[in-house]
Amino acid sequence: MAKLNTILENNFLRVEIDKLGAEVKSIKNKLNIEYLWQGNPEFWKRQSPILFPIVGKLKNDCYNYNGKTYHMTQHGFARDNNFDVVEKTETEAKFVFTSNEETRKIYPFDFTLSVTYKLIRNNIDVSINVINTGKNNMYFSIGAHPGFNIPLLPRKEKFEDYYVVAAPRRKFNLMQINSDGLSGMSKDDPLDSPVQLSHDLFKNDAKIFDIGENKKSMVMLQSDKSDHGVSLVADDCQYIGFWSIKDADFVCLEPWWGIADTKDSNGILQEKKGIIELKNSLQFNSNFSIGIF
Repeated sequence: MAKLNTILENNFLRVEIDKLGAEVKSIKNKLNIEYLWQGNPEFWKRQSPILFPIVGKLKNDCYNYNGKTYHMTQHGFARDNNFDVVEKTETEAKFVFTSNEETRKIYPFDFTLSVTYKLIRNNIDVSINVINTGKNNMYFSIGAHPGFNIPLLPRKEKFEDYYVVAAPRRKFNLMQINSDGLSGMSKDDPLDSPVQLSHDLFKNDAKIFDIGENKKSMVMLQSDKSDHGVSLVADDCQYIGFWSIKDADFVCLEPWWGIADTKDSNGILQEKKGIIELKNSLQFNSNFSIGIF
């Protein structure tokens, strides 16, 4: 039996979302242009995973909490678990995943994780909410990893016609993900915006804008050869990554509230770079918007 995705639609967009990972599977405009990468497993089987309770890779794929070692793979486990659809209208849906016996084996905290998608004209507003339902402070990172077809119009454009523009336009410190999946220090030479795309740009993995203290930041994928592109606006995130695989026709724009371990990480969860501490009964909201044009 075919799996039924949740569908949101307005006069501008049609969006499909899977319960597995609350992952968006399709973003089409009314010209039937597919903006979202369609998950060719030859390159990357995923499309827009939610990253929780870590972003990126842990050193040796493990962390220590209260003297006990836990193992966890890159980007955490939310993307591989089914969410419940608890609210649904024509243009909005809310997906919820809660901690359980299996999650506690690798992550000893109780939580409720919700992801809400809302269509507003040609934008997809995304709100990710974490509630600490346990008795102790919890520690986590969170992020999103949507991939977009580049080029959008392959008969008119090629990958190298596109560039990444950040706003406000300025120089950003560049954090490099190394071949082992761990983050390096900020480079002394800041990265200029715009950044021209090439497949060689990603030969050493992702590039990361260190956003700093900006309350709202925007990155755009666009080409001078068409009027179509993608924007991502994020609130209060520390990092925005962009990533592809050599020779693949997609680019991910990734808002991150957290980052991969560094090579010199001591493995203690509470001291992890970019970690968020959330007291019991409190909640943390992360918000971003995908714009389609």
